[in-house]
Amino acid sequence: MFDKICLSLAIIGCLNWGLVGIFSFDLVAWIFGGSSMILSRIIYTIIALAGIWCISLLFRDTNEETRRTNARVHE
Repeated sequence: MFDKICLSLAIIGCLNWGLVGIFSFDLVAWIFGGSSMILSRIIYTIIALAGIWCISLLFRDTNEETRRTNARVHE
C-alpha cells in the first residue's frame, strides 16, 4: 500500500513538472499560495521523498514480492 501511495505522489509530481515545462504553470504553488510558502515546500518535500522511495521499486525482485503476498493470502 505504501508503494502505491508513493508512486501516486511521484506521478502527481511528474504531472506538476510537466505543467511547469509546457505552460510555465506550477500547480502546487498556485494551490498553496506560492512556491516559497511553507505548505508548498512541505508538499514538494513529501513528493520528493515519495520519488526517492520509488527508486527502490526498480531494484526489487517482483517474483519474491508476489510469493510473499500469495503466502500471506493462503495462510
